[in-house]
Amino acid sequence: LAKKYNAEIINADSVQVYKGLDIGSAKIKDEEMDNIPHHLLSYVDVTYDYTLFDYQKDGRKVLNNLLNNNKNVIIVGGTGLYIKALLYDYKLIERDNSKDIDLSNEELISFIKENKPDLEIDFNNRRRLVRAYQKIINNEEFDNNSKLLYDTLFIGLTTDRDNLYKIIDNRVDAMFNEGLLNEVKSFYDKGINSKVLTSAIGYKEVYSYLKGEITLDECKSLIKKNSRHYAKRQYTFFNHQIDNIKWFNTNYDDFNKTIEEVNDYINKSSH
Repeated sequence: LAKKYNAEIINADSVQVYKGLDIGSAKIKDEEMDNIPHHLLSYVDVTYDYTLFDYQKDGRKVLNNLLNNNKNVIIVGGTGLYIKALLYDYKLIERDNSKDIDLSNEELISFIKENKPDLEIDFNNRRRLVRAYQKIINNEEFDNNSKLLYDTLFIGLTTDRDNLYKIIDNRVDAMFNEGLLNEVKSFYDKGINSKVLTSAIGYKEVYSYLKGEITLDECKSLIKKNSRHYAKRQYTFFNHQIDNIKWFNTNYDDFNKTIEEVNDYINKSSH
């Protein structure tokens, strides 16, 4: 599609932005890029806590530069908040100040439920709890991220649930065969305990294994289970947070047919 539409690609995967996190994030290999420029891929050091604000700032700089040079852009990735922050009027604070609020998570949750009972929020994410608390006490609007800033078509590839889970399980097995343990161990042995390594699926479980907290079989099973749960959350996010997403059933026997379907949809939508 990038070749057909003279497009460049922007990564929207919150783990693939990091250098060296290749196998566990299923990052595209150099030979698979087919000489198409890929942006915001493998450019942040693993020790840096790269925030949603950072991605929005960097992503819009790249996106606007490409559009100003009459390039089409394909944004690829499964981190819904990255896509939302990049393309919508999504207001963000520059850095995490969640430690500056002298309230426990339980107190923040209680305050939010009392003052904004209908608010949908991840109650396990302190940063979002703090931001919601700040918005309430400052009388800020909560619907400031619904405006789409760019002319965009949203395309999703899907398959039935059983097949999806089988693909996830096979992919995890393939990652270990490709050397996931060694990839993670290279950071673990250096004593690096950055946020992405201790929170991203595929890395946090291997860290637990290397610490002796779980067996290797338990590690693999956990990665598969957590990946399945994440896939379910992705579907929920894209269906509820992204306007007019068009889903295509992936043809795994002949992927060219899926490409043709997507191509036809783009052509019809652009007229």
